[in-house]
Amino acid sequence: MDEVTLQRDVAAIAVPYGESVVIPKGTIVSVTHKLGGSYTVTWSGGMAQIRRENADALGVAPEATEGEKSSADHSGPPDIDKLWEALRGVFDPEIPVNIVDLGLVYSVEVTNLDDEKFGVDAAMTLTAPGCGMGPAIAQEAQMRLEQVPGVSHAEVRIVWEPPWNQDMISEQGKMELGLI
Repeated sequence: MDEVTLQRDVAAIAVPYGESVVIPKGTIVSVTHKLGGSYTVTWSGGMAQIRRENADALGVAPEATEGEKSSADHSGPPDIDKLWEALRGVFDPEIPVNIVDLGLVYSVEVTNLDDEKFGVDAAMTLTAPGCGMGPAIAQEAQMRLEQVPGVSHAEVRIVWEPPWNQDMISEQGKMELGLI
């Protein structure tokens, strides 16, 4: 864990409640993990996730993400593999495994909105129905999908069927969690 003094007030998401908080400039935080470009921090006020666009408050430059739109023109629908790769950059701040390898993403579908505009509809679940971070995780997934070339709009729905269980975790995810 690295201790860092915040260089400015920073918007964050309280873990596990999912509420927006502002951590004041000068606060000393411990970075517990950096996942998908976001940072989970603890301080005297609790635990929070600082998204990559606010990484400068920690004194670091935000990292580019996999599948992020480039300046090159893109025509046609988005590449489905790039959509899944973008979702691999989304993490529950309490669990050091991405939402794909946790088995939380059930489907990703591309739809033709009109002419050369394409939408993405994704269905995901959570490890527990009471997870306050659910909306924040879904929002992060939506933002990541909308960064993939060819995507005009993305919608991420939280669903409860089928119910999630540990058997849905990929082999990679189980290795990262120390389950195998």
